[in-house]
Amino acid sequence: MKATTLIFDLGGVILDIDYHRTRRAFEKLGVKDFNEMYSQAGADDLFMSLEKGAIEEKNFYSEIRKRSGLPLTDKDIRDAWNAILLHFREMSLQRLNELQLKYKLFLLSNTNHIHLREFNRIYHLQPREKSFDQHFEKAYYSCKVGMRKPNANIYELVLRENDLVPAQTVFIDDSAQNIDTAKSLGIQAILLKPGTFIEDLGL
Repeated sequence: MKATTLIFDLGGVILDIDYHRTRRAFEKLGVKDFNEMYSQAGADDLFMSLEKGAIEEKNFYSEIRKRSGLPLTDKDIRDAWNAILLHFREMSLQRLNELQLKYKLFLLSNTNHIHLREFNRIYHLQPREKSFDQHFEKAYYSCKVGMRKPNANIYELVLRENDLVPAQTVFIDDSAQNIDTAKSLGIQAILLKPGTFIEDLGL
């Protein structure tokens, strides 16, 4: 069946990210075992709460200080947390502009208000004709809807709110667990592997 809709992940798909950079940044501050708190494979309760918008930014910083036992400033923690964010894939952004002519485009991203603010700052470091969200019919951010991948409810929200047919919808993500949920709901899904870009997919 022909696809009519594309749903994109953000980090590792449109925006280059590096989990190791943020781990190293926290380790440099003296925070141990950061990978046990947050990695591509998953997040603990604190980071899940942050990505669901269930904890305020100031409380997140306080909890990191409490867990680490270190006198870290908010800026110390924010800078280490933002170290994961690199740069936008310019060719992929251009491809989104082209795909908008053929498909309905949506964004579905696990993110938090700290990263949301920072990646929009990074996006606008270059002159832009439109905001990042304007590449899509709608952008769904976990911190704004109170749900996160790979839980099925956030996928179901996107499908329901936009009257999408799963079999006519393609989901692109760089994490296998997120792909598995999409497939379980009848959505076509593509795992974007390292070194592969959306412009390589023949969409």
